[in-house]
Amino acid sequence: MKNKKATVANCVGCRDNFYNCNNNIGVKRCWMLAEATMGDFLIVGVWQNPPYDKKDLHKKPVCWEGTGVVKVKPEALDAEGYWR
Repeated sequence: MKNKKATVANCVGCRDNFYNCNNNIGVKRCWMLAEATMGDFLIVGVWQNPPYDKKDLHKKPVCWEGTGVVKVKPEALDAEGYWR
C-alpha cells in the first residue's frame, strides 16, 4: 500500500514550515514537500523519559522536524514503551 502524500496543512509545527510562504525571502514551498509522504509517529519531547505511550500516534510527514521533540517510529519501542 502506498503512503499518502503530505500537504502544506500537515507541515504545522515543522521547523521548515517557514518555507511554505511564511517568509520574507520569496520561497513559496518547502523543497521537501513535493516528495513527502505521511507516517505514524510518536512525538516525544527531548525532556521525556521512557516508557512512552505507543497509543499516542500522530500522522506526520516523514520529513517533519519539530523543535525540542523527536519523531519515534512505534516499532522502535517494545511493548512496554522502552527502546528496543
